[in-house]
Amino acid sequence: MGDKANAHPGAAGRATAADHPASVRNVVLVGHSGSGKTTLVEALALTAGAVNRAGRVEDGGTVSDYDEIEHRQQRSVQLSLVPVEWGGYKINLLDTPGYADFVGELRAGLRAADAALFVVSASDGVDGSTRMVWEECAAVGMPRAIVITHLEAARADFEEMTRICAETFGGDDPDAVLPLYLPLHGPQSPDGHAPVTGLIGLLSQKLFDYASGERKESEPGPEQLPDIQEARNRLIEGIIAESEDETLMDRYLGGEEIDVKTLIDDLERAVARGVFHPVLAAAPAAEGARQGIGTVELLELITGGFPTPLEREAPSVTTPDGAPREIGAACDPDGPLVAEVVKTASDPYVGRVSLVRVFSGTLHPDETVHVSGHGLADRGHEDHDVDERIGALSAPFGKQQRTLTHCIAGDLACVAKLTRAETGDTLSSKDDPLLMEPWEMPDPLLPLAIQAHSKADEDKLSQGLSRLVAEDPTMRLEQNPDTHQVVLWCLGEAHADVALERLRSRYGVQVDVVPHKVSLRETFADKSAGRGRHVKQSGGHGQYAICEIDVEPLPGGSGIEFVDKVVGGAVPRQFIPSVEKGVRAQAAKGVAAGYPLIDVRITLRDGKAHSVDSSDAAFQTAGALALREAASDAKIHLLEPVAEVSVLVGDEYVGPVMSDLSGRRGRVVGTEQAGGGRTLVRAEVPEIEIDRYAVDLRSLSHGTARFGRRYTRHEPMPPQVAERLRERAKEN
Repeated sequence: MGDKANAHPGAAGRATAADHPASVRNVVLVGHSGSGKTTLVEALALTAGAVNRAGRVEDGGTVSDYDEIEHRQQRSVQLSLVPVEWGGYKINLLDTPGYADFVGELRAGLRAADAALFVVSASDGVDGSTRMVWEECAAVGMPRAIVITHLEAARADFEEMTRICAETFGGDDPDAVLPLYLPLHGPQSPDGHAPVTGLIGLLSQKLFDYASGERKESEPGPEQLPDIQEARNRLIEGIIAESEDETLMDRYLGGEEIDVKTLIDDLERAVARGVFHPVLAAAPAAEGARQGIGTVELLELITGGFPTPLEREAPSVTTPDGAPREIGAACDPDGPLVAEVVKTASDPYVGRVSLVRVFSGTLHPDETVHVSGHGLADRGHEDHDVDERIGALSAPFGKQQRTLTHCIAGDLACVAKLTRAETGDTLSSKDDPLLMEPWEMPDPLLPLAIQAHSKADEDKLSQGLSRLVAEDPTMRLEQNPDTHQVVLWCLGEAHADVALERLRSRYGVQVDVVPHKVSLRETFADKSAGRGRHVKQSGGHGQYAICEIDVEPLPGGSGIEFVDKVVGGAVPRQFIPSVEKGVRAQAAKGVAAGYPLIDVRITLRDGKAHSVDSSDAAFQTAGALALREAASDAKIHLLEPVAEVSVLVGDEYVGPVMSDLSGRRGRVVGTEQAGGGRTLVRAEVPEIEIDRYAVDLRSLSHGTARFGRRYTRHEPMPPQVAERLRERAKEN
């Protein structure tokens, strides 16, 4: 790490194919929007020699030149890979969006990585969503470190932010979250602000000064030693407490001076095991400087302390038909091919590009692989079980794609020409098809109803939507058979905005957003009767059909029941199905406000026919007329769908959440403790009231709550709400 030696230059920054999994590090950067993740990636790329001092790659562009939408929105909206080399290691930096709407991109980054850097702004602190991701990483034992950024801010306080991180992330063991370095401050300015110019290594007790633009090492002054010693002792005790050498603590307490190499080795093992989480500081390079503050130390932590792909457990795989399958040693380049598409994107020049993490075997360009996946048919993503020939392999760098000769187990690469594969699909040998267990994706719960802007757009809409959904497994496409609307289910407003922008700019489809409709129903509140008379004589073959029906309500979920009680052949047997067909057709159209009729029993009790003029069509019409007459004399209930809503929320927000649900005509049916200071609130809420609940709940809970919804039943709508909808239906 930074205390090991002076800065050494990285490789030239060229992303070449890794030769062995032990030389690969896959690191995902996590943090809230604006915490400085992308800036940090650029600073690391500069220090590693992958970009020049202007922040540009050798063949043009910057590492952040990836998506025009990101530039317009001034924030990251998708996962991006930046591979760099340092000290003989290939480091795949996975930069993730910090905004909650793009959590699917974050989860893809977590799936592809073996360790996580949590980026925390010294001026903004730790938000609730970052805490939730930390808990997810802790649950699976992913190694984590913390990087504090924005030290140049006037109110930045490294020591206070380190304390907050220890309280937030340390849980029952705050001494497992400790700094490896302290900030080195330069001379105070007239306003009293002392800028950070470097770092003080606690283990080596050396100063690493970046003020000149290059990292320079020196000895601390006598006035600095007391502060260094206090923090150093605490760090040593924290490292020893997590050491696998049980004698180390006794030796330390006995007064023995533990050598720095032993401490660093134990620190690296503790970090790789995910039981110790070092805190570092970083700042981008000043203009003209070659290295940003803390970037060398961070690169050395990544290469020395973060685990190799070999230390990750072998993925759980099956055959495509579900039979368990062992693939042997984890991350074996000579093992059976098992790779996963963690991201899908469309390039205007080369078509679909898939970012792939190889877990076993070696992937070669122009070979035929089997594509299996992936259990998201309910979101508009079809399952796959096909062979495909892949195109070139490459490593992305901004807008550039650098050709790779192969991609071994543990590494990542971009694959061209996978026309069928989608995010989450498994790539394996065509002779030995395998399927990886998919990772959990959040359920999109914000509906966006759209329609083509013009006839030309209508012709391109279907293809544009299918390609859009193929890229994003957190998006669900619905063609609602009841409302006849095309609905994109998204994670939030920003997610929806990006989807619309991609449809327009990437696929050339202009759409209009229309009000989202819920699937309402109608039913009879009480018994009624109706007579349908369809008699027409026009000189030739006429039409003659009369039928009389009784209608009575049934319990919810009964549907429509048709009963024949005609006696004496008043309606000939061959025309009974005709009456039923006409009744059901009218029920599907509705009898009051134009919504389908459900939960009634319709009894045909009498009628009349003509030996010549009666026909199938005549009795269908008579059946429909009879149902409409019965409805005109009856009270009709408008039924609305009710969802069971489960909200997982911090205890401090339980009151506001329950109050908000009640204001949405919801009925809270129970609460239960979920651990970790959170409560699960269960309620039944009309779906018409929770169209925007994904947005409103995020605001209410400061982004810390999650919810799920499940349709339960239709039930009568309050009269005043139903009347408003009926009036609206009449206007339309």
